[in-house]
Amino acid sequence: MRAIVMAAPGGPEVLTLGEWPDPQPAEGELLVRVRATAVNRADTLQRRGAYPPPPDASPILGLELAGEVAQPAGSWRAGDRVMAVVTGGGYAELATVPVGMTMRIPDHFSFEEAAAIPEVFLTAYLNLFTLGKLQPGETALIHAGASGVGTAAIQLARAGGAQVIATAGTPEKVAFCSALGAALAINYRQDNFADRVLAFTAGRGVDVVLDFVGAPYWNDNLRALAMHGRLMLIGMLGGARGELDLGPIMSKRITVTGTTLRRTPLAQKVALTQAFVEFAMPRFERGELCPIIDAVLPLRDAAEAHRRMEANRNIGKIVLRIDEG
Repeated sequence: MRAIVMAAPGGPEVLTLGEWPDPQPAEGELLVRVRATAVNRADTLQRRGAYPPPPDASPILGLELAGEVAQPAGSWRAGDRVMAVVTGGGYAELATVPVGMTMRIPDHFSFEEAAAIPEVFLTAYLNLFTLGKLQPGETALIHAGASGVGTAAIQLARAGGAQVIATAGTPEKVAFCSALGAALAINYRQDNFADRVLAFTAGRGVDVVLDFVGAPYWNDNLRALAMHGRLMLIGMLGGARGELDLGPIMSKRITVTGTTLRRTPLAQKVALTQAFVEFAMPRFERGELCPIIDAVLPLRDAAEAHRRMEANRNIGKIVLRIDEG
């Protein structure tokens, strides 16, 4: 099969389209003919050698896919249109997927649209609801609101009856967050987000924070949180070390949780997938939720897709289309 391969870690230029042995599904796995995949920050970190895959994962990049069942298992039939989170292997013509992780693609979605859903929507759902315990009437602060996870989180939080505050780094991205449903969108390059949050909430703060940045945002995240607030750490793009004030954790009774969906045990991911399907699929069918796509590129242009993401030019997902060849 064709796949994106790399001889060694490095910049985007190490990604090339080459040949790779076909994967062989284990018991309880489907073989899927991949029609589209999407780029995630974790892919760029793995490409640089900073985020090695789990021992049992494919070394091929790609944490999500959409395609057709090539070798069925469970209740799935050959030709069924499916999408899924995977631990690796998405940047290829064929991939294996555990039966319990597989989701049916809504009839009105293309493969490209479906590929923009699994990783970011499941990550957002996990951190907002499963771990973050976000409730109707509460307020969530979503950093990187115009990113893939950010655009999913804004939609999911609003669908769950919560109010959303989002941050972004350009006027265009701030406007997009507002159009997507954020009650307040903050340009973090111009304003201190904690000051804006506290002013907007009359000093109360927010109930849940989704943070991709890490140490540089720690103190302002705690300042922006309300009593019994929950800080969900899902990235460390700004670094993992710094001078940290722990006092607000005790005085506000704050809970801090760190997660990585990729290394979550399979049984927990299956349960998460089932809960997400129940919550989200009817809303996708009704048009209340939708994937946000920044660009669709052919698989051979994976390097350009990585450059676009690392330059922070994208609003929503960068999708890679796998053409028959």
